Amino acid sequence: MNRDHLEGGLRHLRGRAKTAAGAVRGNPGNQLDGAYDQAAGAAQYVYGEAREAVRDLRHGGEHLVEEGRSRFRDVSARGRDLADEAVERGQHYRDRAVHHGRHLAARADANRGTTLALVAAVAFAVGWLARPTR
Repeated sequence: MNRDHLEGGLRHLRGRAKTAAGAVRGNPGNQLDGAYDQAAGAAQYVYGEAREAVRDLRHGGEHLVEEGRSRFRDVSARGRDLADEAVERGQHYRDRAVHHGRHLAARADANRGTTLALVAAVAFAVGWLARPTR
């Protein structure tokens, strides 16, 4: 669990509380603030998840590189060629993992606006329907 993971979850929960308090009080401003915090917290949480996935994939790639080096270290010239190939593959997989992790993080950041707009629209609709009538 990383900082973004934890802070995103907490911000999401605070946003839910603000949205609920705004609905109870009939204050659409608090509802919108809560919806914004909810969406931002969810996006930050997903970003934290992506960071964890990248870290795990990178660690696995580095582990493969080290394992390949240790297995083929004392082998003949052919074995050394195979070791170099294994190292290159491990580095390739690590680079792919980093690339995919960055792509996941970018998607999480790119979807913040859509998520925020959707949550804000739902919060506004709920606030509108829950408002006191005269």
